[in-house]
Amino acid sequence: MTDTTSSQYANGAGAPRWLRLARRGQAVVVAALVFALLMTVSASLSPYPLSYFDISFMASGGATTAIAAAGQTLVILSGGFDLSAGAVVSLVNAVLATSMDPMNPEASVLLWTAVGIAIGMGVGAVNGFFVAVMRLQPIVVTLAVMFIVQGLTLLVMDMPGGFVSPTLGAVYLGDTIPGLLPAPITLLLVLAGFWLWLKRTSYGVTLYAVGSDPEAAHATGLHTRLTTFLTYVLAGGLYGLAGVFVSAQTGSGDPLVGNSLLLPTFAAVVIGGTRLGGGKGGVIGTLIGAYVLMIVVNLLLSLNISAYYSTIAESAVLLIAVLAGSLSRDSTLSHRLRDLSEALRARGKGWLVSQRPREDRRLAFTRPADAAPRPTFLQRHGHTMRYVLPSFVCLVLVLIATEIVLGNVFSGWRYWDSLLVLSCFLTILALGQGAVILTGGLDLSLPWCIALSGVLLTGLVGGTDMGLWTALPVVLGVAVVIGLLNGLGVVALGLSPIVVTLAMNGLLQGAALLWSGGTPAGFAPPALRWLMTGKIAGVTPIIFGLAIFVILALLLFGRTAFGRRVYAVGNSELAARLSGVRTGRVIVSVYILSALCAAIVGILLAGFSGQASLGMGDDYLLPSIAVVVVGGTLITGGRGHYLGMVGGALLLTAMQTLLAGTALPFAFRSVFFGLVILAAVLALRE
Repeated sequence: MTDTTSSQYANGAGAPRWLRLARRGQAVVVAALVFALLMTVSASLSPYPLSYFDISFMASGGATTAIAAAGQTLVILSGGFDLSAGAVVSLVNAVLATSMDPMNPEASVLLWTAVGIAIGMGVGAVNGFFVAVMRLQPIVVTLAVMFIVQGLTLLVMDMPGGFVSPTLGAVYLGDTIPGLLPAPITLLLVLAGFWLWLKRTSYGVTLYAVGSDPEAAHATGLHTRLTTFLTYVLAGGLYGLAGVFVSAQTGSGDPLVGNSLLLPTFAAVVIGGTRLGGGKGGVIGTLIGAYVLMIVVNLLLSLNISAYYSTIAESAVLLIAVLAGSLSRDSTLSHRLRDLSEALRARGKGWLVSQRPREDRRLAFTRPADAAPRPTFLQRHGHTMRYVLPSFVCLVLVLIATEIVLGNVFSGWRYWDSLLVLSCFLTILALGQGAVILTGGLDLSLPWCIALSGVLLTGLVGGTDMGLWTALPVVLGVAVVIGLLNGLGVVALGLSPIVVTLAMNGLLQGAALLWSGGTPAGFAPPALRWLMTGKIAGVTPIIFGLAIFVILALLLFGRTAFGRRVYAVGNSELAARLSGVRTGRVIVSVYILSALCAAIVGILLAGFSGQASLGMGDDYLLPSIAVVVVGGTLITGGRGHYLGMVGGALLLTAMQTLLAGTALPFAFRSVFFGLVILAAVLALRE
């Protein structure tokens, strides 16, 4: 065999067709082998042999995640992210449960399936329009749409109930061939066949091209925008189908049924070999990955391990799968290890700049003698004021509207005291989330970092002020560890901030459930309750603390080297690194700051309500992003000001107060926040 032939075989060009197919489907093969191994382990733990009923039961148990994850795969292949999948599933379930007639149990399966898919495709079209046509960030668009859809779902159905025709269950959960082929497996085989056809069409070829290099795909004349739009529409249709399937399973409606799907869908996609960032992978691997994840959770239950570990297992599997898929000679981790080795070698030889003697002035910078005159205030801050002032102008308009509708805004201190107290949570969160966004990242672990901090505090203090001073260092120390792990996952492992913080949120949820046993105990100490609800000369004490916090935050961003480095990293991480900024330290630091701010909010929320509750941070994820964006911060990083974020926090809190005084349902708040985010991103986009 010649060297040329050997090279061809090494690259796969001259290899047999079966070998080339095996290499392309390596991730699918690995996922299938892992699935077979887990099935073997599961069967060995059962005292009874695997029966047809067991296969049918497992097939139906993982089908909802598999179908929704198939839609997520299409979006990720295009290089995007879709956080609205679970919300669409809930909306379809609520619509079906409230629309079907209990007096007519024989419903048309084809009709209602079409309705569910159409609802999902409609939401997908909204996502696709803003991502493909308006060129907005997928993560921001789908997060905003997720909250809008969740609000609409609660407007349709505010509590579990309703009716879903048993005909739907008979078709989707029954047997295609009695005793041989369960209907869920048939449905998944149809999806697999559809994917094998779709990937060979011009749309499928363009999808992979867009995910690999969108600019090159556009330059070659491919319809990249249309493909991206259709991808979100198709993904929405699959989410709608998942909503139809879960409706057939439950026979009723639940407005929160899809909330737990977000983490498993991402995990299934990654386990199936689809690369985050796009261009590589496929639906078949995802379908297998969904069942791998399901069996892992089932094994924990078989071993009598608490169900509270399920989110921990899903998060761990997601991180391990992402890390395993990124391990290579060219991976970020490999580069970090090589950089560390070279830095240690340079330090040993005394080559580092920091090791040069003080009299070495080769890198010293001096101010020229004829320095330019100091610019005026408007010259220095005019660009910033352009983005900061709109939030305060809108705040004034909302205050005037509140005075007209509710009154008592400008006639006394009571309204302002309540406004400042209620806005303190978002003002604090804005510092951490804003710092992360300024560097080009996003922290999705805030909800359960808030909840875990509150639960830890109330569980440790024992309701006494003495216990508070012991518990505070513990809670803040845990927050530092959380932020450190988030930052290291992004910097050292090179993982997506969305994946790292989403997985961390699942880990923290499991930790909070385990710590509290599902029911948080304890109460906030009197000193903390006084801080949030007491009075000093008619002013709630936390307002004085809030003023100090805002001043320190403004100094941190505007007067310190750390603040300048945050902006530098957000504008261009490469340029910042070449300028001597230790970008890794900066990124890790902003995630630590974000976790600390979340912990402070968890502590203050416990003091405000008197006790902590699971899920107490769920209502703060989207608002924490909204106040940053509304305050004029660019969602892709590098531009923004904390004063604008403070204005955004006051604006959104004032809007909530105004909405609370009207007859609008509480669920409308989620819709409102989502619309505000989209409007702000559209207005401030570049």
